Amino acid sequence: MNALEILAATIEARKSADPDSSWTARLLARGPEKCAEKFGEEAVEAIVEAVKGDRDRLTAEAADVLFHLLVMLAARDVSLSDVLAELARREGTSGIAEKAARK
Repeated sequence: MNALEILAATIEARKSADPDSSWTARLLARGPEKCAEKFGEEAVEAIVEAVKGDRDRLTAEAADVLFHLLVMLAARDVSLSDVLAELARREGTSGIAEKAARK
């Protein structure tokens, strides 16, 4: 298992944890909308650091983005393997062609 798979498994396990003892469980208990909001906040923070050019801060914020993305997905019962399967499906397809196919 790689670090993202381990993190996704930990988040899944936190679904049944006590919200008083786990930040992840607390966030999940607040519902998918709050998880999405938190993901958005972290994404904006990563964008700010990317614009500033601070590599270390961007690295830290990117880790937060990945964590909160996985929490948001878990809140809607979308697994990391679901996302990886979608990426695999798209492999070898031009981004322009893929976007055109969505219409």
